[in-house]
Amino acid sequence: MQHIDELFRQITDQLIRNSRQGQSVDRESVFQPANAANRVLVDKIIEQLVLPGSTIDGYEHLRELYERSQRGESCLILMEHYSNFDIPCLFRLADTYDGGRDVTDSIVAMAGTKLNEESRFVLAFTEAYTRIVIYPARLLASLEGSNRFEEERTRSRIINRSALREMIRMKHSGHMVLLFPAGTRYRPGKPDTKHVLLEVDSYIKGFDHLVFVGIAGNTLEVDPAGEMDKDIPATDVMVYSVSEVTDAGSFRSAARAAVPEGGEAAKRAVASAVEAKFDELHAQAESVRAGKLKDLADRGVAPESLDIMPPG
Repeated sequence: MQHIDELFRQITDQLIRNSRQGQSVDRESVFQPANAANRVLVDKIIEQLVLPGSTIDGYEHLRELYERSQRGESCLILMEHYSNFDIPCLFRLADTYDGGRDVTDSIVAMAGTKLNEESRFVLAFTEAYTRIVIYPARLLASLEGSNRFEEERTRSRIINRSALREMIRMKHSGHMVLLFPAGTRYRPGKPDTKHVLLEVDSYIKGFDHLVFVGIAGNTLEVDPAGEMDKDIPATDVMVYSVSEVTDAGSFRSAARAAVPEGGEAAKRAVASAVEAKFDELHAQAESVRAGKLKDLADRGVAPESLDIMPPG
C-alpha cells in the first residue's frame, strides 16, 4: 500500500513549498493561525478519500455551540481521535452545511509539539488549521531519566503557560476550542491509546459548554512504525456524531459526585465519564455508518473496490 506522500506527491510537495511556520515551538509561537492556501490543498486530498454518504450526525448541535461562542460563552469540543485526518474530514464535511465555513473558521485545536517538530511534511498538513501548541505531559514523562529531562521540563512549562494564555484569549473571543482528550491516535490492539487523560478535568472546568464527538471511519491509517509521514490513506465513509450541547460545570460535577475526596480519583471519574460519552457516540456513529455502507452496497459500490485517483 502506498503511504500519503507517495500517493499524493504533487499536492504534498506544494504543501511543503507553502509551509511558513517554523518547526521549533517556543513561548512566542504557540498560537499558529491557519495557512489558508494549505487548507485548500488538504481539501483536495480529503475529497478523494471521503466517500458519498459521509455526514455529521448532529451538526445542529455543533452549530448551536458555535452560536453560543459568538455570544461570548466559552465552548469546548471533545473529540475521539483515530487519525491525523480527523480534523480535515470534519472541516470538509462541515463546510458543506449552511454556514459551516463560519463554524470551522472559529475552531482552534489544541495540538502537541510533535506535529510541528517531527517533520516539515507533517507540519505542512497541520498548519492548514488554526491551533494552539502544547507540550504534552506524556512526552515529558517519556524523557524522565534522560539527560534532556530538566531542560525539557523547563521548556514544557514555558510553552504550556503561553498556551494557556492563548486558549483563554481564544475562548473569550468567539472561538471554540477543540481537544482530543486521549492525547494520541487510537491504535487497534492498544487500548491504552484510547484512555482519556486526567488533564481533561481541568479543561472542562474552564469552559461554559461542550459537545462530545464520536467518529466512525478512518481515511488515514496509522503507520505501524509510528512515522506520521508514512500513514496510509484509504477511502471510507466518515460519520461524526455530535452530542447535544452540555453544560460543562454540570457534567463535571455529576462525574465527580461519587468521589467527594477529590484529587486524582475525581479527575479519573471525569475522564471515565468522557470515555463513556465517546463509547455512546462512537456506537451511534457506527450505526449511521452501517446504513450508509449498505446504501453503497445496494448501488453496487464497495468502498474497498474504489481506486484513489490523485488529483492532476
